[in-house]
Amino acid sequence: MQADKQLSTEIDSNVPTAARMYDYYLGGKDNYAADRAAVAELDKVVPSTRRLALNNRRFLQRVVRTLAQDYGIRQFLDHGSGLPTQDNVHQVAQRVAPDSRVVYVDNDPMVLVHGRALLDQNDRTAVIHADMRSTDEIFSHPETQRLIDFSQPVAVLFNSVFHCIPDSDTDGPLAVVRRVTERLVPGSYAVMCQLVSEDAEVRKFVTEFMDQATQGHWGRVREPKDVEGFFEGMDILEPGLVEVSTWRPDTEVAPRQLSEEWIEFGGLGRLR
Repeated sequence: MQADKQLSTEIDSNVPTAARMYDYYLGGKDNYAADRAAVAELDKVVPSTRRLALNNRRFLQRVVRTLAQDYGIRQFLDHGSGLPTQDNVHQVAQRVAPDSRVVYVDNDPMVLVHGRALLDQNDRTAVIHADMRSTDEIFSHPETQRLIDFSQPVAVLFNSVFHCIPDSDTDGPLAVVRRVTERLVPGSYAVMCQLVSEDAEVRKFVTEFMDQATQGHWGRVREPKDVEGFFEGMDILEPGLVEVSTWRPDTEVAPRQLSEEWIEFGGLGRLR
């Protein structure tokens, strides 16, 4: 299984990664010419992607604030966290409750380098270099054990990452969700969303383009019904599973995803 392979700690600037492409869309500087070239090609078919990335980031910030402020969650395990940017999970959560603890997980070596530099002075936050499918490794990691008390509710985040892994009985999104949630106590939460499209041609183009561009580090663009399956056995909190710019917006004039060639679709579930 891919998740069992030894992860490289070398940064290859010639091969785009989803994390660096996302960073570029957000206006970050931790990306290379190959990432920017891939973004330019992608935008020819799905030009709404920059707005989609920004709206997804705002969704993440709102849902983390909601979990900390309204539901009293103090522990966050962020799978496929991506490169640090403004208002990261730990900053949002610790603004509400300074004792909040956050563990970030990502397989991109650049995330490890930049994340550890950012968090060097924050002993309630850690970055783990691991594949999001390596549940045993993540849960047994010394930093996870130091920061997360699994006898208490935890929020696990899979924010815009499941399209990066293919379907598989053992390592696909459904299998990963089940492996993770079976280790959590009732009253824990799961934040999950991914890129979806009702247009078969868009799904085919983006899936094939990203798979080739990232040299196999991609899964597929799915349909809304696929995301619904991730939440099986959970109570889905209001407003349900939606295009994420409409998930509990801060104001009525908050930015919305206007185009529909593809959207970020998901929400927040509570474990029974």
